[in-house]
Amino acid sequence: MKRYLTAIIITTFVVAALVVTTGCEKAEEIEYPTVDRITAGIFLEPDERAVLPPGVEIRKVYDQGIELTKESEGFIGNPYNDPASYCTIGYGHLIHLAPCDRSIPEEFKKGITRPRGTEILRDDMEIAERGVMLLVDAELTDGQYAALCDFVFNVGIGNFRNSTLRKRIIAGDHDRVPFEFRRWVNAGGKKLPGLVTRREKEIALFFEDIGIPRDVPPLGQDLTPIDIRSGESG
Repeated sequence: MKRYLTAIIITTFVVAALVVTTGCEKAEEIEYPTVDRITAGIFLEPDERAVLPPGVEIRKVYDQGIELTKESEGFIGNPYNDPASYCTIGYGHLIHLAPCDRSIPEEFKKGITRPRGTEILRDDMEIAERGVMLLVDAELTDGQYAALCDFVFNVGIGNFRNSTLRKRIIAGDHDRVPFEFRRWVNAGGKKLPGLVTRREKEIALFFEDIGIPRDVPPLGQDLTPIDIRSGESG
């Protein structure tokens, strides 16, 4: 009789535990919103942070450049899914290339502050910084360097590596640089106003100390729009 009662008690306990556990799981399920913001290009490539030559320190983007990226990316303190269903937070920080779910870090589940978002952005920006330092063998002002890092953050290192923009900068053809920036305004086959605005801000930063060249395109300048996802080869 005692064994029978014990079995009933244990069974009841197990059932109760299952009910409580199931209830907790349902309570923990969260519906994450989808926000119409483009995933930063640096996150769509393998995160192979370029190795700099021995003794060379990373050149950090100055505050004005970080502010440009923050303004362009916008801040959302809680996890959200972008149009490609990639889980994102803060100033465009990619959590993972999949929809938001229970696997995201606890810190992000609780949401982050703007100062924490800035810290994360500065760490993410290091990918672009290393790329620009290795791909541009030319002296750059703080503004030029920051503008290119923001550009690379947006379009990715691979697209910048193969771009005419990079070739013009290395060659010193600065009169053509604004027009090359302005070509990168499409995403998914569509011209996006946000990209148009971002490119103009990058141009202003790039030429902050020397003045933007004339508005008339030089002879033979290609003005064909470029998609930030496929690059010039697309």
